[in-house]
Order: sequence, then structure tokens, then C-alpha cells
Amino acid sequence: MMLVMKIQTQYHYEKIWTDTLDKDLLRMIEEEIGDADPQGTLLYVKEAVKNGKVIRVGECKFRQKRD
Repeated sequence: MMLVMKIQTQYHYEKIWTDTLDKDLLRMIEEEIGDADPQGTLLYVKEAVKNGKVIRVGECKFRQKRD
């Protein structure tokens, strides 16, 4: 059984964290960094949030959903 990691996002002007789908994560990263390897950045974000880190890309923060 494969576990699906749930990632939440929060823009700097927001107060709450939002559950975000994978396709939307990639779109958000593309908006923040343009063509500078958004797929690679998404892989880095996913790996980093596994350890409980909050990662900021541009104006958006990413974290693993806490149960």
C-alpha cells in the first residue's frame, strides 16, 4: 500500500493552511519560480516536508499535513 503525502500551502497574506493537490502544487511553484525547474523544486519540497520542515518558495510556504 502506497501512502499519499498530503501537503498544505499558505501564502504570506493568508492565516490558515490549505490542503493542496499535487497538480496545484506544481502550478503554484511554476507561478513562483517560472521555468527554473518546477518539477525538481516540487520533488525537493516533498522530500523536505517529510521531516517536518516548512519550505518557502517565493511567497508560498509548504508543509506536510499534520493529523
